Amino acid sequence: MRSVTALSALGVLLLTGCSSGEKKPEPTVGGSGSSGSAGSSGSESSASSSGSSTSSTSSASSGSESADSDPAAFDFVPDPARAPRTAAAALRIARAVAAGPEQWGPGYVRRTPYESDPTRPADLGADCVWQRGALPDGFLAGLTRYSELPASGRRGPIRVNAVVTVHREVSGADWEMAGTLEDALRCPEQRLRDGERITGLISLGSGYGAQGNGYAEDSVHESGQYHSDTLGGPHSYVWSQARVGQVTVAATARGARGRTEKEIDEVIRQGLSSMVIRLRNELEAAR
Repeated sequence: MRSVTALSALGVLLLTGCSSGEKKPEPTVGGSGSSGSAGSSGSESSASSSGSSTSSTSSASSGSESADSDPAAFDFVPDPARAPRTAAAALRIARAVAAGPEQWGPGYVRRTPYESDPTRPADLGADCVWQRGALPDGFLAGLTRYSELPASGRRGPIRVNAVVTVHREVSGADWEMAGTLEDALRCPEQRLRDGERITGLISLGSGYGAQGNGYAEDSVHESGQYHSDTLGGPHSYVWSQARVGQVTVAATARGARGRTEKEIDEVIRQGLSSMVIRLRNELEAAR
């Protein structure tokens, strides 16, 4: 399965960057330490509170978990003093972690607008349409950054989103991950905005140690087809999300004419790995 392959590759890359007990350096683009929108497949942050806990998210994935998939085995010790407790602290972490053009790879540039309003995260409605609303209870900040690799010759642009959602409690981030997985099951076809939609969504949820997840306490990976009134379609679409403590990070990539699935998978690994490493550096206790 393509999703499992992508997750396995990401796990190897993140284990390379996170295996040391020392504070991890910022990954360099294209290097072995960094390969590679909050919410579900709708490119931004899901404010869904429906769903189940991490264990339910993991059990909903295809395949059974391995014996070492217990999140308690995850090699991460948070520093309580570094945990964000205010909206200002949460926004500082979100901006420190969210991938910008330099984290996605050579040639990527900012889109306009570059950042979303951190007080108005996106939510997938009952009609399977994404829209922004007020910050839900338990959310401290939800930031999305928009970048792209511009069109070149006969190849269209690759558009990417980096999403960081900071919750007041770990349980809130846990519920968000479950809601993300359920959103794809509930809405296999979603409208991002006027003229853009996703179809044929397939999702995979994995706890630590399962399905290639060696880098986060919980992960969700989705793939489908992207359709655009201006860019045509169907084109490759991938969404990958990870949770570390009370924070979730997500990377979304949408292809275009002339772009391959391999390119989309690579940019997802590049963006997500950089965010997970930087998030751990922000929250982890010194060793």
